[in-house]
Amino acid sequence: MITVANRVFVSEAFAEEFEQRFRQRMEKGSLQQQDGFIRLQIQKPLTDACPYVVHTCWESREAFNAWVKSDDFAEAHRNPLPEEAFTQKGGMEIHEVVVTTE
Repeated sequence: MITVANRVFVSEAFAEEFEQRFRQRMEKGSLQQQDGFIRLQIQKPLTDACPYVVHTCWESREAFNAWVKSDDFAEAHRNPLPEEAFTQKGGMEIHEVVVTTE
């Protein structure tokens, strides 16, 4: 299993819209139907210096890469928030899970 964490520094003025966009995407259900998708979490920062974290889990790196190349991915990223919605550049991290418990 791998995890993908996108760190997104969102302006307070755009926080609700950022969250709402993910709620709407989840209602559509296309991400949940992707082969190898396990789960999504949108983690809201509790301090000003922290970014949102868009955290997904996938069965494999290949499953994640297939989603990135999919029409569903293109559709989800077609209408981004304006540049002023972000306070700084974020980043993406990909990790292999070596120990887990639930």
